[in-house]
Amino acid sequence: MTGHPSIVIVDDEKSILQSLQGILEDEGYRVSTVLNGEEALKLCEEAEPDLVFLDIWLPGMDGIEVLERLREINPLTPVIMISGHGTIETAIKATRLGAFDFLEKPLSLDKVLVTVTNALRYGQLTRENIILREKTSFSRRILGGSTNIQKLKEQIEIVAPTQANVLITGENGTGKELVAHAVHQLSRRSDKPLIEMNCAAIPEELIESELFGHEKGSFTGAVARKKGKFDLAHQGTLFLDEIGDMSMKTQSKILRILQERRFERVGGSKTITVDVRVLAATNKDLEKEIEQGRFREDLYYRLNVIPIVVPPLRERTEDIPELAEEFLKAYAKSTGGKPKRLTTGGLAILTQYRWPGNVRELKNFMERLAILSPEEEIPEDLISRFLHRKESTDAAQGGLGAPTLREARQQFERAYIAGKLAEHGGNVSQTAAAIGIERSHLHKKMKSLGLTD
Repeated sequence: MTGHPSIVIVDDEKSILQSLQGILEDEGYRVSTVLNGEEALKLCEEAEPDLVFLDIWLPGMDGIEVLERLREINPLTPVIMISGHGTIETAIKATRLGAFDFLEKPLSLDKVLVTVTNALRYGQLTRENIILREKTSFSRRILGGSTNIQKLKEQIEIVAPTQANVLITGENGTGKELVAHAVHQLSRRSDKPLIEMNCAAIPEELIESELFGHEKGSFTGAVARKKGKFDLAHQGTLFLDEIGDMSMKTQSKILRILQERRFERVGGSKTITVDVRVLAATNKDLEKEIEQGRFREDLYYRLNVIPIVVPPLRERTEDIPELAEEFLKAYAKSTGGKPKRLTTGGLAILTQYRWPGNVRELKNFMERLAILSPEEEIPEDLISRFLHRKESTDAAQGGLGAPTLREARQQFERAYIAGKLAEHGGNVSQTAAAIGIERSHLHKKMKSLGLTD
């Protein structure tokens, strides 16, 4: 908690507001007061106080309803309920909804100060525990012990404590988002928010509003003022996923913010100053995008202060057994069942597949096996059948899921040869004759594609 803690008091009795404000300001706290629940929600959304005093009986929206909304806005902010004629039932309900404590009027000066101290300490400890838990668990979320993954983890630990912008690149499904979370959790901004935005998922006409916010009435549908992602990420981290899909116009505005650290909301004239660390991710080759006039070179160098490349799964195949078993456990936990098991042969089959969709594809595949396997130990023929079907589908699509022409060609050849081998019962000589190549050539081709006799 930096500086003097901020406290919001919500009560429709001005005498209570004045007396409680005076007591708390004498103790060095920064205090704001409002008369109703609507104003309280608006203030808490904008200011994010360290503590809220909330009266039960308010005009319009009552205190219990305000408490429920406050839990949604910021579940970590302690709320102390106050009431002149509260009941045990009301106190129990407020506590169940997450209130820290319940004080009755007339308020005791000593009890108020003790409760404030305890509530602020509780809020701070809660935040610290969450941060500590995230920091100690980040390495477990990026699973694997391969050389490439060890290098990735080491790079994250070196990069995270700096204030530099980071560009995370890698194919779809490799885990770029996990890397961004790990960088934030190990950074000096970990007690502040990590705000995420997928640049490819938002229509071009709305992306500026999402990034910079807008003022009420600035366009059709803007019924209220809205904070943008940069505003929400103040003193924290902004993660821009799929940055390569952003228009040149929006890129220019992002560049300006990174240079000047200030912006205006859509439809507004007030300049807002922010302190934000930007993490960006893309599966595109931005240098090629620059050559083709689709990405700004100056923005690229602003974002690419420190590059992190996330390896594809085919370059860390020794991690596949750990990942596969972890996904089976996670699925079982989510459904309340017992985890299915893989045989040594089943794991071997999984490691031979190329996984063009990377870790995401493996996760989805393991969930499918867990659902469709009739036995606790997943049969090897079930794995082979599903993977052969996947390869045949990929081949039929001409390798469209492959990231490069070379990968597409390999994907097609592997599926084609695997299918022909299956047709001839695994007989290499018959398969070679059927597809019109020398037996020795087929052997070499099978070896290069990871197929065995």
